[in-house]
Amino acid sequence: MCGTSASADRLLVVHEARVAADELVERCLGLPVAKAMNLGTRAGFNRAVALLAARLRSATGRADADAAREAIAVLDVDWSRTTAAERRRLVAEAMSAAGRATAIVPARIEAPFNNAAQKVVDATRAEARRGQRLAIGAEFNALDQRVVAHVTRSQGNFVRDEYGRRIEGFGEEARRIVAAGLEEGLGRDDIAAGLERAARAALVDRAPFYWETVASSFISHGRSYAQMSSYAEAGIRQYRIEAVLDEQTTNICRYLHGKTFSVADALRRFDRIEQFEDPEAIKQAMPWVRESRAPETGRTRLYVDGGAGRTDLAEVARSALGTRDDRGDFRALASDSALNEVGIGFPPYHGLCRTTTLAVV
Repeated sequence: MCGTSASADRLLVVHEARVAADELVERCLGLPVAKAMNLGTRAGFNRAVALLAARLRSATGRADADAAREAIAVLDVDWSRTTAAERRRLVAEAMSAAGRATAIVPARIEAPFNNAAQKVVDATRAEARRGQRLAIGAEFNALDQRVVAHVTRSQGNFVRDEYGRRIEGFGEEARRIVAAGLEEGLGRDDIAAGLERAARAALVDRAPFYWETVASSFISHGRSYAQMSSYAEAGIRQYRIEAVLDEQTTNICRYLHGKTFSVADALRRFDRIEQFEDPEAIKQAMPWVRESRAPETGRTRLYVDGGAGRTDLAEVARSALGTRDDRGDFRALASDSALNEVGIGFPPYHGLCRTTTLAVV
């Protein structure tokens, strides 16, 4: 959706240069320059995601590299001279070293997240006023402030948990590489090379796409919550799901496109989710929609796996994947009220989801 990490990094450099130039124009010439984030268009949303992802990579890249380097340094030993207990201890020490190096990540991403949250809510309110012509004020209301705090805190918790899983995964792979290397009679250098590849794969190489997914989810959640706030302030009772129907749109968003939900229900869901500190609890309350193949028909089936177990939502009767302006055909397996009950009330519905909502006036 947002291009390669290299292009995103270049975009960040260009953007920061433009911001600096705008500030000079305002300061020296006294001319107002618009810097608002635009989430009302596909291009604007994609650009916002790319910029936030680049900022997050810039804030965390050194820590990721340090974690891999320090873990590898601990594991650079002659494994043939170690006992099973020593091997377990060394892998545990490498995981601890990686954990210490990445412990600074939550603090480094808090400022970019908080800044982005402020801009997302501001842009969403602006779009509600100008694009949807809702009668709301320009200033943040109390719910908007809660949205900013929640998305900043909850996304930080998600990232913290992800780094923990990543280090655990590296530890499991390191134990496997050492055991396999010793069984095959590999020397120190060969085992070290395998461990280095594993460390980079777990701690460095996966980062670019990961931060794009994080940025997209962060902006999409913030936009949806802020839209609900704007709808409530304007007295709107219902909203409609609005997917981007182009070649990249998933079956999931095509199916949900056009469905309507209650603003009051959405606000109650936010009130509940806001209380959660555990990322897993949030995932259970707002599960992403997944796809599987129905064995009896061979057709694609859309489902969620939340706190109540698996719930089948729909079956794809005719897929419109790869086309524009075509929703496709679906056989519903759950009512719209059931969709709301399992947490499918507003986007995002999957990684890199671009779907938004519109007020039903």
